[in-house]
Amino acid sequence: RYMLDEVLGEGTYGVVYRGLDCASSKDAPEYRAVKIVCKNVPERPGVYPLLQREIELHSDVSDHPNILTLHDTAESNDYVVFLLEYCPGGDLFTQLVVNRIFIGNDDLVKKVFVQMLDAVHHCHENGIFHRDLKPENILCDKDGSHVYLADFGLATDKALSNNHGCGTPMYISPECIGKRYGYAPYWTRASDIWSLGVILCNMIADSNPWNHPTSKDPTYQEFLKDPFYFYRALPISPEAAVILERVFDPNPRSRISIPELRMAVLRIQTF
Repeated sequence: RYMLDEVLGEGTYGVVYRGLDCASSKDAPEYRAVKIVCKNVPERPGVYPLLQREIELHSDVSDHPNILTLHDTAESNDYVVFLLEYCPGGDLFTQLVVNRIFIGNDDLVKKVFVQMLDAVHHCHENGIFHRDLKPENILCDKDGSHVYLADFGLATDKALSNNHGCGTPMYISPECIGKRYGYAPYWTRASDIWSLGVILCNMIADSNPWNHPTSKDPTYQEFLKDPFYFYRALPISPEAAVILERVFDPNPRSRISIPELRMAVLRIQTF
């Protein structure tokens, strides 16, 4: 039923295509994203259970307006196929780096970031924690003003996790890295909030706050010495610096919550 006409993305074990719905009319063609993943990988013998978990967790929250709709799945002896909502605007990384739509546009930053907060909050309220929040996993409509949380491949239903180093180094929390915290189990909810803070920094400062939140990263160490470091180092307002300070609280128990972060973002005059 679907004709694959364009490669949207490629990973180590799979490819995402744009699929034309052959039942749709030529005047109003309808598309889906078709993700095809190899389920038999010798060097990753546990990949199939992970795919099953991804389907289960994504399906549980797929009905939210800011979470990518998982329409259907299918599988053969070798592959698992995800039939997903198609997003013509690509990912948030493209909107940030190529189209640069957020520079100087506080209203758009608020609109889009609040959508991300709502999507992640919906996941958390349903006992699902993403663990790989980054611009590449936020998909966009054509003009980038409506976004969708995607890729639940690393998601978990565990509020406490021992799986350290899970995610993308630039976006993961220090407790997820683990070394500074003695590799103790970490709160996945608070870790997701940290990742959202890095994305917010990308949007308002066109920059990453650091490479890794560890003792070896000089920028992160500067922040620990002086939480208002962001205001001095980045082109942001004092109010925005206060928000980032609360998001990047090294203590996950006192880190800002998503409802508090949402309120702070909506109240701010300028980033």
